Amino acid sequence: MPIKKLLHGLILFIVCACTLTRVAAQGPPYQTDDPVPVDYKHYEFYIFGSADGTPAEMDSTGPAFEFNWGALPRLQLHAVLPWGSVNPSNNPVYLPGGKGPSAFGLTDMELGAKIAYIKEGKYLPQIGTFTMFEMPTGNYDNGLGVGKAWYRLPVWLQKNIGPWLLDGGAGETIVPQKGYRNFPYGGFLLKYTFPGDRVEFGGEVFAHGKEGFATAQTEASTMIDLGGYYHFKRNPNRQFLFCYGHSVAGQTENYAYVGLYWTWGKNGRQDKAGNTMPLEPMAGWGIPQQAGSIAEERMAAR
Repeated sequence: MPIKKLLHGLILFIVCACTLTRVAAQGPPYQTDDPVPVDYKHYEFYIFGSADGTPAEMDSTGPAFEFNWGALPRLQLHAVLPWGSVNPSNNPVYLPGGKGPSAFGLTDMELGAKIAYIKEGKYLPQIGTFTMFEMPTGNYDNGLGVGKAWYRLPVWLQKNIGPWLLDGGAGETIVPQKGYRNFPYGGFLLKYTFPGDRVEFGGEVFAHGKEGFATAQTEASTMIDLGGYYHFKRNPNRQFLFCYGHSVAGQTENYAYVGLYWTWGKNGRQDKAGNTMPLEPMAGWGIPQQAGSIAEERMAAR
């Protein structure tokens, strides 16, 4: 199936599935993102590592640090400071890709802005964009960066149906550098939150086009990824995230993610009955943090 038809099908499926309302959000550890900004005056912080590779090259990220800030209602500012490695296979089968020495160091820093344009309703999904700017902070000569600023321009949709979350969308990556190429990408995620809000588990289909011979993803690929969250008992806003996936069509590709997540905010939030709830301290960080499930955390942003 051509990749553009697959991406169109993912968007159509998520729109057709919109029937009931519940508020939650997605993003890491999955490759499919979401249109839900961090609550106003609240924050998210991740420490993570990830890997994405093909027979031509294995690239890893970590340690990496992600920070998200609810700067305004419906607006999230985003930054990732990543270290990582590139490990070309140097197998002549994949030439001109997969050639060069291995290297480790600071890679391209990511800045972004997530904007929610349409709020989720009874029948409509939430719709928003998550534009990302990849800054050339990595060493281009060592293969740790692109050497020029590059961009990701997606549109994401989300719908909640009881304990189920449906998330999907598509976008275009713009890379103005020799050896790279512009390519489309998109995905669809289905996730379930188990009773008690301690464990969430989901699966996604994620696809991308050819990314260029300077990357590991020299050909198009479609993957199925499985992953989830574990919310720590004493502090449900401190979480362990994990995901692993493998290609099912196109170029052979593996994806993996593992990380820790914290969220906190300056103000109390409201529960479903409209009562203001106090903040809990974030264990080990000495700063205030919200209490409650992910679904409840997102209520204030609506």
